[in-house]
Amino acid sequence: MDIRRRNNVTVTGRVDGPVLLLAHGFGCDQNMWRLVLPALTESYRVVLFDYVGSGGADPSAWDEPRYSSLEGYAQDVVEVVEELDLRDVTFVGHSVSAMVGVLAAAKAPQRLSRLVMVAPSPCYIDDENYRGGFSAEDIDELLESLESNYLGWSAAMAPVIMGNDDRPELGQELTASFCATDPDMARVFARTTFLSDTREDLKTVTVPTLILECRQDVIAPREVGAYVHDAIAGSRLVTLEATGHCPQLSAPQATVGAITDFLRVA
Repeated sequence: MDIRRRNNVTVTGRVDGPVLLLAHGFGCDQNMWRLVLPALTESYRVVLFDYVGSGGADPSAWDEPRYSSLEGYAQDVVEVVEELDLRDVTFVGHSVSAMVGVLAAAKAPQRLSRLVMVAPSPCYIDDENYRGGFSAEDIDELLESLESNYLGWSAAMAPVIMGNDDRPELGQELTASFCATDPDMARVFARTTFLSDTREDLKTVTVPTLILECRQDVIAPREVGAYVHDAIAGSRLVTLEATGHCPQLSAPQATVGAITDFLRVA
């Protein structure tokens, strides 16, 4: 299989620069990174891709059993870096992709050498002393609504996830991205995302890691950022002066600044 075509791989930036691999979250595609690209491509070789089931990825490669687990998405990442023969890669994962990066780093430690986790959450459901932000009933209702009327759910939820009510164009963009995703594939990715629990996998991380959180985020509250930071030895936690779950769109300059500051010393 042509991995580059399967995952709609794009390579841009400095040919001889350090490699950044940017991975999008649920309901999105590589276009979500467009506002941070101009600054990153000045100094870095930037690789973007779409997970199967998202964006411009080859829909014929869809395999429901594979993509019913985050391991399937992590395997996509490993196959992309192997196809391009990339080494010493900084993996930048947004939302659920932050945890995909944790799994991929365990699979390919010789290729992924740093992690940047943008608004990560290893578990969305509250559990005893852990606050993920949602009760089990909340997630059941969310998935039931998504599965019964995906387009309606997207129109209602995307602006909430994005936040920034004073900038409605951002919510409209995320809504359009959600609505462009095949509903059947999105339902699988949604279940994989919101029912995942990868807290134990955080303990496997041994590479330099940056955790970026927003000061207000309904999907990944700040308690989650603190939990991830505590679980990954030596990690750096940065709270961006931003709201919502997509700082690469709502606060691109702050996002780039935090990433580049981290890479100078990592």
